[in-house]
Amino acid sequence: MALIDSILVFVISLLVGAVGIYVGARVITGAEDFSYAIITALIASVVWAVVAFLFGWIPLLGPLLALVAYLGVINWRYPGGWLSAGGIALIAWLASLAILYVLAVLGIVAPDAAGVVGA
Repeated sequence: MALIDSILVFVISLLVGAVGIYVGARVITGAEDFSYAIITALIASVVWAVVAFLFGWIPLLGPLLALVAYLGVINWRYPGGWLSAGGIALIAWLASLAILYVLAVLGIVAPDAAGVVGA
């Protein structure tokens, strides 16, 4: 059962992150491809996890490097440069928090769901 639970958490987290990136990218760049947002969310989460694993133990610098790596993936995947990537990430974070709040109210996820980068 733990494997099924882990897969379910992964899928929900990926979809929440992808919807957030999709909303952010649509607002900032006008991009309308949800599958592109899913791939971006997958790559960004892997890059975040690797950088956090390698450098997360360094106070302040570790989490900052993970955030810069996450922004770098968004910058690489979407047009507009670092400022646009920051805007996409900010909107993605806010949209993801809103989605997780709704899912928590509906009883689908725990109120302290940790599937969003920075949440």
